Amino acid sequence: MNFNFISAKISQKIMNSIFLLSGIITLTILVIILAYILIKGLPVINLEFIFGQVENQGASGGIFPIIVSSLYVTLLSVLISTPLGVGAAIYMVEYANDGKLTRIIRFGAEILASIPSIVYGLFGLSFFVIFLNLGWSIFSASLVLAIMGIPTIFQVSEVSIRSVPSIYVEGSYGLGATKWQTIYKVVLPAALSGIVTGIILGMTRAISEAAAVMYAVGSSITMPISILDPGRPLPLHLYILATEGISLPNAFGTAAVLVIIVLIITFLTNYFTERYQNKMMGK
Repeated sequence: MNFNFISAKISQKIMNSIFLLSGIITLTILVIILAYILIKGLPVINLEFIFGQVENQGASGGIFPIIVSSLYVTLLSVLISTPLGVGAAIYMVEYANDGKLTRIIRFGAEILASIPSIVYGLFGLSFFVIFLNLGWSIFSASLVLAIMGIPTIFQVSEVSIRSVPSIYVEGSYGLGATKWQTIYKVVLPAALSGIVTGIILGMTRAISEAAAVMYAVGSSITMPISILDPGRPLPLHLYILATEGISLPNAFGTAAVLVIIVLIITFLTNYFTERYQNKMMGK
């Protein structure tokens, strides 16, 4: 017994060390990537670079129209994909019976999540741009990214809603609340952190995709005024600057701006979500 106990303790320590090492390696890789991009890109960033117009196809000037295009595409895609993804998750957990239909829906979400982004781009070109005659535009690109984001938001939201303790739901019903009141005032606030995580994943994927929007957005360097205008989001601009040899320093500057925007979105979303949950819990 003592030998088995000692062996179990040693095994536990070994596994703890392996898990800790895995976490450290993952964090180290993240820090190295971020540090390399920021060290190369931050010297390029200034007010003229942020707020200036694109000149010489990006070899000089700024990236303000590029930033506006990215924000347009990202926000519009999230506004489209979030209600669909969260709504599908609510249906699967609260309304649907576990059967053939639910298995088909989950299988479809898994397939959508595994399709390469370039395939989404080709679909957007043939369906939204040509068939629906939306043209190369912010709207066409947003629809493509919304379709890409739905499975991620759906899968994460479903897990979060399903993990809400049943005692919360039973207590709400016991107080006379209807099913929708229970979902809206109990289930969704309790699952908010996980749902927001899914939305952030969908948003960061939308703002960092180049292949998916390449064939739908139009690659225009002018300022987009409406969602029906063409544009050039940051990832696509970065791709063009780097692959066509236009300006490697500006490519690193664009990459640094993209990383900073993603970090700001993630930080602010988590901050306000935590504040809301603390308010709901009376802290």
